Amino acid sequence: MPEYFLKATEDIVPNWTIESPLPNVAIGYAAEPVRIEMVIRGYLTGHAWREYKSGKRVLCGVTMPEGMKESDKFPEPIITPATKAEEGHDVDISREDILAQNLVPEADYLLMEDYTRKLFARGTEMAAKQGLILVDTKYEFGKIDGKVVLIDEIHTPDSSRYFYADGYAERQASGEAQKQLSKEFVRQWLIENGFQGLEGQTMPVMPEEFVKEVTDRYIELAELVTGQGFDRATPEPTDEEIMTKVEEVLNRLK
Repeated sequence: MPEYFLKATEDIVPNWTIESPLPNVAIGYAAEPVRIEMVIRGYLTGHAWREYKSGKRVLCGVTMPEGMKESDKFPEPIITPATKAEEGHDVDISREDILAQNLVPEADYLLMEDYTRKLFARGTEMAAKQGLILVDTKYEFGKIDGKVVLIDEIHTPDSSRYFYADGYAERQASGEAQKQLSKEFVRQWLIENGFQGLEGQTMPVMPEEFVKEVTDRYIELAELVTGQGFDRATPEPTDEEIMTKVEEVLNRLK
């Protein structure tokens, strides 16, 4: 799935990948990461909703309108950056603070903002064709030979949240929770089992039935978003097979 979206957006922004010789293998360039995650939100949910519900109306320097309820659509998508922590949790930060602290050169940051809006627009179009709403997501950038490039995956449940378009308006009107595809249910399970990634906390063991649910829901999202089937029967390649494929590609690139 990551390769699918990177190929679908390489006309917008260059990315780190060279080739994917196997479904679970990607070969690419090493980039120097920009320590800012570009988070963009089209709807009020997740972290933004928790902040809004607590009474806050400004997130990362962006003012959120009054009178919104959970899962409402913003008048236009908002960018709410976060510092990319080496360890621990990422921290919200405004564009003004990023530039004031010289965390990213202004020209690079403005380019990242432009890429972020264009990538989100493309992702929104692709999702709509599959009956989904791209709710929010994050993009990570780096630099290769001084050039800003997209790094990491995009538009997968690891970085993105989707609603089902069918019934969205009706659920909002009735105050019903939106039907969504994302990793939020994993986060909620962890919270309910006393784990938020805080110091001193121990990761709970996930029951087999919950692991299966996670797998099924991720596969469902992959099939829905890409419109392609997922072959569960194909065995994972061995380490030896992976290394053989990698060496073939590297030898070809010499």
